[in-house]
Amino acid sequence: MTLHLDAVMADRDLDVSLQIATGEIVAILGPNGAGKSSVLEVIAGILRPDSGRATLDDDVLFDLDLDIWRPAHARGTALLAQDPLLFPHLSVVDNVAFGPRSAGHTRSDARATASSWLAEVDANELADRRPAALSGGQAQRIAVARALAADPRVLLLDEPMAALDITVVPAMRNMLKRVLTDRTAVIVTHEVLDALLLADRVIVMEGGRIVEEGPTREVLTRPRSTFGAGIAGLNLMRGSAVGGSVRTADGSVVAGMTEEPVPDGSAAVAVFSPSAVGVYVAAPAGSPRNAFAATVRELEPRGAQVRVRTDELSADVTLPAVAELDLAPGTQVFLVVKASEVAIYPV
Repeated sequence: MTLHLDAVMADRDLDVSLQIATGEIVAILGPNGAGKSSVLEVIAGILRPDSGRATLDDDVLFDLDLDIWRPAHARGTALLAQDPLLFPHLSVVDNVAFGPRSAGHTRSDARATASSWLAEVDANELADRRPAALSGGQAQRIAVARALAADPRVLLLDEPMAALDITVVPAMRNMLKRVLTDRTAVIVTHEVLDALLLADRVIVMEGGRIVEEGPTREVLTRPRSTFGAGIAGLNLMRGSAVGGSVRTADGSVVAGMTEEPVPDGSAAVAVFSPSAVGVYVAAPAGSPRNAFAATVRELEPRGAQVRVRTDELSADVTLPAVAELDLAPGTQVFLVVKASEVAIYPV
């Protein structure tokens, strides 16, 4: 195990425990204020928690019970944030060479290392420029090269593409996928595509706590947290298992299909796609197994379809259906989903 972190910080309401394996790329997802960036800053040595311990391989980064605190520059980590923070007075090649030079390499060796990393990020032609002459995408490429030239054992990336023009993000994402191969990295992001294309594993944080983690595709297809379901575009209803169904806090019972045993009384979730949800303005005839009264909060156009959002659930309907049902914010509706479309599994 490469990295192990336990950290508690009262003023940020942070209480986390995580492990990152050698060569693993982990994405941390969560809403604003969840504590994602704080985790990176604690690992990097920028932020000191109230209590906890972190180790990287056999090295203790900090152990606050023993009053051990290794400074940021001696941790073997590199933090890359939204702002590239390039040295304005240095050329691109000397910015990238800064890490090797700080580690004691000769100027010529450091520049050779810098040139190799500039080639890796497709930026050799920028070597002699100053940061002021770079575009946002170019500057972020140089920042990646500079971080990797320092040969960190763990690379920490905090929303590295958030400040970039949308047109350069795909190329940046492809570059990261290439240069991070076989490296240990932690990426904080809001973009589910970053997690899907770059990460081996996903950690979901809410309110300073880890609420879900697992292989990327599993989290995105079988979410166990509200935020995880949201980024995966799925509906999630949380409650307790009862007779192969889920009873929510308000007493609703959601029937569905189970692929594994879910003991009665245990925490469970019911997950289903918005496309599986029917919308009615009157209670449907008969006795559908899952029908929920709701109020339309928002209508979101999505090409030939419209996503109907209520406080708890979403449904995808066609444009003609919106017109026929006269849907608008405030409309009282019934949302219906077949049990065969609902997956139930334990939390």
